Amino acid sequence: MTTASLDMDPKDVGQKNRRVVMIMLGIAVGMVGLAYASVPLYQLFCQVTGFGGTTQVSTEAPGAASGAVKRDVAFNSHVSPDLNWVVKAPVIANVTPGEEITVTYLATNPTDAPVVGTSSFNVTPNKIGPYFMKIECFCFTEQTLQPGETAEMPVTFYLDPEIDDDINTKATPEITLSYTFFPVKTDGET
Repeated sequence: MTTASLDMDPKDVGQKNRRVVMIMLGIAVGMVGLAYASVPLYQLFCQVTGFGGTTQVSTEAPGAASGAVKRDVAFNSHVSPDLNWVVKAPVIANVTPGEEITVTYLATNPTDAPVVGTSSFNVTPNKIGPYFMKIECFCFTEQTLQPGETAEMPVTFYLDPEIDDDINTKATPEITLSYTFFPVKTDGET
């Protein structure tokens, strides 16, 4: 230690300590805020860019593009072990870009109690995400199935005709739309 540091005014030391504490608290609050905001910000990023196979949302299809390359769209479903539903995916659809298509998943609750579920989705290959446009989807809301109930869960979508203009996607013959179903925890559940 130098003589100068020993001669510091206790008032100055207290002010410097308070400043350090305030900076550290600010950093901690900022980190908590960023952690809290990271999930919605990441979802927004994925929706805007189609990153990770995130599909886009649209209001209507533009109509089938003449001369467009048809593609097979396969559908699958995965059900969390915590959700006792049986989900049947639709068969493959042969889709012309711009053409509006509706397919239906069937979900059954074989239990003796009502079950609330929801789903997350993605499309593969991931590079197709920006061109896969959903108009209507059961995945936008939670679904409640009563004991023994089977529900039709429709998905209406189209492929953006610009898919044929993208050198990275024009040679993609098959696309897969995948859903993962999981339970919605209600108040009091863990």
